[in-house]
Amino acid sequence: MTVPMQAALAAVATAPAVPLKLQLPKLAPISACASLVNLDVTRYTDAKVTMTAAVATSATAQPYCKVTMTVAPANTVVVDLPMTGWSQRYVQSGCGGECGMVSNSLAPTESSGCAVVNDGSILTASTDMGHQGGGSPNGAWAANNPQAIIDFAYRGEHVTAQVAKALAQKFYGKTPAYSYFDGCSDGGREAMMEAQRYPTDFNGIIGGALVQDGVTQNTYHHGWNALSNQDDAGNYILVASRLPLLHQLVLNDCDAIDGLADGLIDDPRQCHFNPVAHVCTTADTSACLTAAEAGAAQRLHDGPVGTDGTHYDHKIAHEWGSELAWSLFVPNTAAGPSGSLNFVTSWYRYMGQPNQVMPTWNVTKDTLPLTPAGFWNAQALAVALTADNPDLSAFNNNGGKMIIWHGWSDQHVTPQGSLEYFHAVRNQMGAGVEDSFVKLYLFPGVYHCGGGEGPDTADLLTNMMNWVEAGAVPGMVVASQMSGSSVTRTRPIYPFPTVARYNNDGSDVNSYTSFHPVTMADTTDATDDYSWIGSTLYTPGHQSACVANGTQLVCTPAALPSSVTGL
Repeated sequence: MTVPMQAALAAVATAPAVPLKLQLPKLAPISACASLVNLDVTRYTDAKVTMTAAVATSATAQPYCKVTMTVAPANTVVVDLPMTGWSQRYVQSGCGGECGMVSNSLAPTESSGCAVVNDGSILTASTDMGHQGGGSPNGAWAANNPQAIIDFAYRGEHVTAQVAKALAQKFYGKTPAYSYFDGCSDGGREAMMEAQRYPTDFNGIIGGALVQDGVTQNTYHHGWNALSNQDDAGNYILVASRLPLLHQLVLNDCDAIDGLADGLIDDPRQCHFNPVAHVCTTADTSACLTAAEAGAAQRLHDGPVGTDGTHYDHKIAHEWGSELAWSLFVPNTAAGPSGSLNFVTSWYRYMGQPNQVMPTWNVTKDTLPLTPAGFWNAQALAVALTADNPDLSAFNNNGGKMIIWHGWSDQHVTPQGSLEYFHAVRNQMGAGVEDSFVKLYLFPGVYHCGGGEGPDTADLLTNMMNWVEAGAVPGMVVASQMSGSSVTRTRPIYPFPTVARYNNDGSDVNSYTSFHPVTMADTTDATDDYSWIGSTLYTPGHQSACVANGTQLVCTPAALPSSVTGL
């Protein structure tokens, strides 16, 4: 069924509020905000804690006591403690990219409508993960600074949880009844790392757009984005002005597969778009692709592939349907540059090889070769930085719950990584984990951590709280697409592998009430295949404990499937 995109918006059913099932008594502070600056909470963590400020602020729903501190050597931590009523819940927000800045912990991702967020009664915290200088990727912070790498890899979020809970005890006389972590992008990696390395820090963990395999993401993934779209002379083939055409061609072939041509591909795994079928047969390229453009589009979709067919990233690097957002790495002109170059050079120059600084390194087919030796050489720091371990037994045994979510049109990080990790956990821990402690939600048409053509605003946080606190297993969540403060479309999102299908009864296609659930076959086939070179990382035993020895990073040997034996 094809529907006009200008369908009336007045009938859109807005997302229903998700009520919080457990109402905990709200606690008042037992000490003055300003007094917290004199506290010594060093004994609660593994290094000296220096308080730098404790200031009451009223520029929020309710007044907060904002405490800023440094956990040695350089982890800036900001904790916001409600001053008029604390719901006994703690929410820690992850940090994206290479971090280096303290995020706004008062606005957790995917918490739209969450009552305790809206009324300002949650205690929140965030950290810069041990170094300063957020913004554009610039890995210079890691140069000769092994402790900063450790703090970014895993320690920074852990010590933040420790000191935030200690502050709660001092300010309210009680530690949190329930603690939650919520992060997207690298924050999703941090979420998985917490569950894997520190399984008792949090009762519930929400990880979005997982960059759990951050080393591959920042080397072969971004490197391929640039190299695969260049001709022999180094000119870029596919340019940004051609992306709307490419996207429309994809929709023409795949939008209606789910039974409704609405500008969204509900499950891109069912889309077998072939760019070559749309190559121009005349000189007019206004409605078709050149042969070179078709080849570049296919390569960008497929990800890095060696001459022998070996894949050096997940087999689908960019899902069909995400093309409008490819301007992240597809440049405006043939002269470039690709935005992906910033990511790969920033990473590889300072974290590509252990205890080496290579400030002039640049990505080429020779410096990032599509060979097993090249790939595993680039993985040297994976023992510290990756969060692929599927053995969540300790987290599960502690009663922990996990929600993973990803936008199907993510232009930064392939949803295949979140799918692979979900399947790895299920394979490691047995079928049924999705009913006991792990849920995966995939949002059609949604970009990296939000935005895009699909509904991207939802309340996963309240669903998580109800799961942890009341045993209410999450099911359907309703996502909204916003235009300013107006809701333009709502859609039900079901736990994987269930998808939403239109009722085909003439009801409003923009309202979530017009859809019903259909469970797709969750099988491994040509479009759901995790047999790439790095898939062996999705097994236990590849993480190490690391220490800083002067300017050297020293990690215990890990079982990397190559000659790499640690640092």
